[in-house]
Amino acid sequence: MAVSSPARRRGATVLVWAAVGLLIAVIASFAVGPLRLPPMEVLQAIGVKLGLADPASVSTRDLAVVWQLRIPRALLGAMVGAALAMAGASLQGLFGNPLADPGIVGVTQGAALGAVSAIVLGAGAFGAWTLPLAAFAGAGGAITLTYLLARPGQGSGTATLLLVGIAIAAFCSAMIGFLTYIASESELQSLVFWQMGSLAQADWRDVIAVAPVFVLGTIALLRLATPLDMLALGERQAQHLGLDVKRTRLKLIAFSALLVGAAVAFAGSIGFVGLVVPHVVRLLVGPGHRWLLPVSAVAGALLIVVADTAARTLDPPSEIPLGLFSAALGAPFFLWLVMRQRHRSGA
Repeated sequence: MAVSSPARRRGATVLVWAAVGLLIAVIASFAVGPLRLPPMEVLQAIGVKLGLADPASVSTRDLAVVWQLRIPRALLGAMVGAALAMAGASLQGLFGNPLADPGIVGVTQGAALGAVSAIVLGAGAFGAWTLPLAAFAGAGGAITLTYLLARPGQGSGTATLLLVGIAIAAFCSAMIGFLTYIASESELQSLVFWQMGSLAQADWRDVIAVAPVFVLGTIALLRLATPLDMLALGERQAQHLGLDVKRTRLKLIAFSALLVGAAVAFAGSIGFVGLVVPHVVRLLVGPGHRWLLPVSAVAGALLIVVADTAARTLDPPSEIPLGLFSAALGAPFFLWLVMRQRHRSGA
């Protein structure tokens, strides 16, 4: 117990600071934007909706901006960031590879293909849930295929994982391109912006739709923290310790796909969050998933909320696609990781 105490204190400390940062970023996002609002106006607007302030103290415009636009957008962004970061950390544990990321191994593209297919082909069998279910199916298919082709412990390494991920992502991108080609003019306009990632259309309906999926996926992955630590020892050793490896793999695939599918369905393609955040968090709290998963979730939420606030603030009244921010941050970081892995291999 004494050995684990420093790690526990470090993990708790980082988690608390990340949560404080997230809270500050969320509150700031309510006030910052093309229309800047004083902090007191924001607090009064929230108080009015909660029945704690006089409705006459806030204008109808400011109340609508805060409650109908910025609060649901921040909440959705926090859930999307947390979902992508947790899925990335889980996939890295599943593959035993720090370069595994929903975007790099083709999972994000698979989810995007499912969602684009539902939009262009006019699928609506499940009503408002059609798009999320299609994205989940695409993400699940991509994860499963990647795992079968680049399964750890079968002589595959980083190069195999990257090649398989590139191939799956390329195929999904080609199919998305074909669907975009046959899309109508109205569908094309929404698809182009949606593929670059954005929270511009976020509303309370999206938050309500994502919340149960997010809670289910988050709880499930947090409960798999110990099995992930056991998988890090190798599948054979994990089996000797009593872990049902096959069942654990299926759970990791299903719940990672669930989180990625939900994120892509409501925010579009946002890459590299699942790569950058878990890696940085791992440097701060260590490789143990008991702290890696929750801290990654909070840090991922913080990253997306800050990036989205910048996306709608830097060039008003236009809005920079959120996916461009994540790519600008993640691509150099990914190259650094690749070179680091290569240096270690050659050492």
